[in-house]
Amino acid sequence: MTISLLKSKIHRATVTGASLDYEGSLSIAADLAERVGLRRYERILVGNMANGERFETYVILAEPGSGKIELNGATARLGKVGDRLTIMSYAQCDAIEASTHVPAVVVLDEKNRIVRAEGTGA
Repeated sequence: MTISLLKSKIHRATVTGASLDYEGSLSIAADLAERVGLRRYERILVGNMANGERFETYVILAEPGSGKIELNGATARLGKVGDRLTIMSYAQCDAIEASTHVPAVVVLDEKNRIVRAEGTGA
């Protein structure tokens, strides 16, 4: 048996752009994604703190150091520039892994700079 636990979280990410005509996904500055262990094309759950929308999509890596958090494709209709997002991914763990698991979490300021980091890789 396995249990689904939070693996990675980017909290209070500010949306910097939106492109309805893009194929879909959420662009995340590569350095931020790497800091919490998110991989290109990884499935993510996103909560928009401004409007309460929650949606699933996948990660596209944007230029490292750019601070980009961009809604692409259909997700562009679920928020706007300036909205704050919580971006989460989960992992399946067995009982032994679950007993010691600590998620990687970063909290960002309004310019998508890390103000606090916790957990693996922090």
